[in-house]
Amino acid sequence: MRILFIGDIMGSPGRKAVAAVLPLLRERCGGFDFVIANCENAAAGKGITKKIADELFGLGIDGMTSGNHIWDKPEGVAVLEAEPRIVRPANYPDECPGQGMTVLEKNGRRLAMANLQGRVFMPPIDCPFRKADVLLAAAGQIPLFLDFHAEATSEKKALAHYLDGRAAVVIGTHTHVQTADEEILPGGTACITDAGMTGGHRSSIGMKMEGVLPKFLTGMPSRFEVSGEGLALNGVAVTLDDETGRAVDILRINEKLSH
Repeated sequence: MRILFIGDIMGSPGRKAVAAVLPLLRERCGGFDFVIANCENAAAGKGITKKIADELFGLGIDGMTSGNHIWDKPEGVAVLEAEPRIVRPANYPDECPGQGMTVLEKNGRRLAMANLQGRVFMPPIDCPFRKADVLLAAAGQIPLFLDFHAEATSEKKALAHYLDGRAAVVIGTHTHVQTADEEILPGGTACITDAGMTGGHRSSIGMKMEGVLPKFLTGMPSRFEVSGEGLALNGVAVTLDDETGRAVDILRINEKLSH
């Protein structure tokens, strides 16, 4: 099974990058069984809307994960309630809209896609480690792909090792800076601390410097706008063994469209 994960899509520039690069990656890699993307920043940098979700599905994305910004647009709540192919962090309380895991099915293959959120330097929610055990039990024999949306690299690495040999893939998101630590752990779990960002990389994690620098220099509120300069698609491609469900290959992707 071949899986492509696209790192946090940042606004319209990120969607433009997906439209341009995804067909090229399919051709170069010989196709993918499932394409998954993090969509929590897809609508002008914060949240998701139905129109944008439909646009991304139309580009060939099979399922979407998210994170803390998925709640930032009121319309996004309705999208989570209506669209089973989008998941929110499972360790938010059960009363929250949406679901934390779903099963993607295509061409006779099945993949459990789940989302968790970290607690270090993040809002206090339920324990992601304990919730991961619940997700694994629910997935049963279906390989589990997990997007761990977290701030601290230490927490992301710890969860990957905690799930080694049980989850097929543990991908870190949220910090928008791609890390060079992709590996397959001894038990057969593919992981990377952060898959990176898809959008304008001549920026501060996707936002124009014109708004970011005054904030750092003065501490006063400043209007942030999504950057469209230095477009690139970040992500990873993972191959799972069909017999064992364990990862046999992980390839980091940093496809630049402009400088």
